[in-house]
Amino acid sequence: MAKSPAADTVPRHVAIVMDGNGRWARKRFMPRGIGHKAGVDALVKTVQAVSDRGIGYLTVFAFSSENWKRPEEEVSGLMSLLIVALSKHLTKLKSDGVRIRIVGDLANVSEKVRNALLQAQDETVHNSRVVLTVAFNYGGRWDIVQACRQAIEAGVPASELDEAALSRFMAMNYAPDPDLFIRTGGEVRLSNFLLWQSAYAEFYFTDCLWPDFDGVELDKAIASYAQRERRFGDVGASGEGVGAIGSGGSWDEFSGEGA
Repeated sequence: MAKSPAADTVPRHVAIVMDGNGRWARKRFMPRGIGHKAGVDALVKTVQAVSDRGIGYLTVFAFSSENWKRPEEEVSGLMSLLIVALSKHLTKLKSDGVRIRIVGDLANVSEKVRNALLQAQDETVHNSRVVLTVAFNYGGRWDIVQACRQAIEAGVPASELDEAALSRFMAMNYAPDPDLFIRTGGEVRLSNFLLWQSAYAEFYFTDCLWPDFDGVELDKAIASYAQRERRFGDVGASGEGVGAIGSGGSWDEFSGEGA
């Protein structure tokens, strides 16, 4: 097993586009559904790896608002797999201190799927070791639009609507912005995931297909992250100033209620 990264180089929040399930299955001459099942197993292992490394937040792109364009049979299979996966793994995740949070537009999701997601969220509400956010029927543009609508409905004057004000209405207002954004499967794009929140994230793209992702692959991503100098607009020439790794906001900012 790869050596765990030093605590001062570990990101607080990791976001992952879990890509490559279908290609993983195709390489093995298996149906795409088998790849998605293997992807669930990879997610469970990754949650444990994240917890072992002291990462407090993990956000995964489970189903995008664009995924409805896929064949009906595949979409139906994904919905069924979600329900089965929650039934199979929820008890273990709960006992491991994982808090599940759901972000996305659930209005157009079937009642059965919506209830399963919300039940998982409710049953883990008191956990705090790792906050696992599942982005389901989510899109970054949708998130920005819904935040704007909420701000308008709340009566926020246009003159007072700045970044800080709008951030309070974003779907993930309970979490720090992602430090490390990982995409598996070899593609190099955001695919409308966490557009607002990833403004200063460090990006890591890997050819590893999602079902093959594990703690070793996570450590590779963290090692790459640790080599970056995060400047947040500052010069950061010394590597020890405002822009250095680990010099962002205090963890305590996000350790209170709602985290």
